[in-house]
Amino acid sequence: MNRMLIAGVGNIFLGDDGFGVEVAGRLAHAELPGWVRVADYGISGMHLAYDLAEGYETTILIDAAPRGDVPGTVYVIEPEIGKVPANRGNPLLDAHGMQPDVVFGMLDMLGADAGRVLVVGCEPASVEEGIGLSPPVAAAVDEAVRIVLDLVRAASTDTSAESADHHQAQEDRVGRGSDVPWHTR
Repeated sequence: MNRMLIAGVGNIFLGDDGFGVEVAGRLAHAELPGWVRVADYGISGMHLAYDLAEGYETTILIDAAPRGDVPGTVYVIEPEIGKVPANRGNPLLDAHGMQPDVVFGMLDMLGADAGRVLVVGCEPASVEEGIGLSPPVAAAVDEAVRIVLDLVRAASTDTSAESADHHQAQEDRVGRGSDVPWHTR
């Protein structure tokens, strides 16, 4: 079976930016297949890059994803992951940064890749200093957990006809783009 990493990322000290950490905490108590690993990376991008280098067919990142919609809106995004431009400088200056270009640039430097990457993101209401999610983002946690569990089920039953219909429904939810639309401060 394909290996899958579910990674909650975010800074719990910046309000809704702690969304990924909260969802990962809930998923850590869910009954998941042995080929699925759930981890809370917080703001430790270096740790995430090294773990991704172990080799996963699918990576699901969970984070706040500001895209201009109503706070609490949950997205499934499949970003196009590119190489860090040579003129970017040293992307490793902040070992606690969670900028996607740094994480995936580090992974590229390690000679590895993250496999298929999906981001389950939530539109934040506020990423100002403070602990705790805003009411609309807190209310979206259960939906994000359900979506991630659906993605895991779809991956485990990929060969059945029912899965094909379910997978198509999931694909319809996935937004694609050339940019990586998520970040953590």
